[in-house]
Amino acid sequence: MDAKFNVTHITLDGFVELSRYRYLYFIITFTSYILIMCFNSSIVCIIVVHKNLHEPMYVFIAALLINSILFSTLIYPQILIDLLSEKQIISYTACLFQWFVYYSSASSEFCLLAAMAYDRYVSICKPLHYANIMTKTTVSVFLLSAWILPACQALGPILLSANMKLCTFVYEGIICSSTVYKLHCVSSRLLHLYGLVSLINVVVLPVVFILFTYTRIFVITFKSCREVRRKAAQTCLPHLLVLISFSCLCMFEVLLARLDDSFPKTVRLIIALQIILYHPLFNPIIYGLKMKEIYKHLRSLFIKTL
Repeated sequence: MDAKFNVTHITLDGFVELSRYRYLYFIITFTSYILIMCFNSSIVCIIVVHKNLHEPMYVFIAALLINSILFSTLIYPQILIDLLSEKQIISYTACLFQWFVYYSSASSEFCLLAAMAYDRYVSICKPLHYANIMTKTTVSVFLLSAWILPACQALGPILLSANMKLCTFVYEGIICSSTVYKLHCVSSRLLHLYGLVSLINVVVLPVVFILFTYTRIFVITFKSCREVRRKAAQTCLPHLLVLISFSCLCMFEVLLARLDDSFPKTVRLIIALQIILYHPLFNPIIYGLKMKEIYKHLRSLFIKTL
């Protein structure tokens, strides 16, 4: 019976001194989860309710925040349960599901940021053609592509890993991600190749496209009047801050996944917490404070509440 248990279940070993700081971890995680749901949901509701925000840029912002809500809803309950359990155990199937959620949501974020960059490019560089290019159909295609394509691509490594034999049953992390392959008895070259191609498709290409579009925006606005430069800075700065923040976190995650297991456990925990705690909170704060129209409605809502 013990052998069967070991084969189908994995011990998560990502927290530092969990027995000592169990309730502190729980309070921080639970509070963060509530704040993530409240902050993100508030801005999404504001965008839905107010018709003047029914524009492609705000629709993409809402999609980005919904992505954070879905990620947190699927990941946080398991983490909270683990924090209150004597042993942090997860089935291999659930571990693969966490990997799928982690992978597809991160990929969707890059795709949505790329769609937002294109929207800003058309708005600033081709304002006369904006209404004809950024139609409801175009926005719908971008949204569906940003969610469906990453999800389909994320199924590849999951299906490849599903029947892999496990020789290690202790996972160095608080949630399962791409480092699940370290549990396998045999390293799969196909899995590594698929991961490399996927990294190029959903991270490198979108980031290159985003950098290209913003470079074009800055070149054009630099030659324009002060008002155009102000508008470009006002709408593009929040997107760039989110891109830089998320790209740095993903870069650290990729580096840690490729480094030896002897890498400090505390550093791995900090990076993991940054991804699941900091970033989902960072997005609504940036868009709530830096986007003028959203900030105006948030302020009005806050004043009415008081």
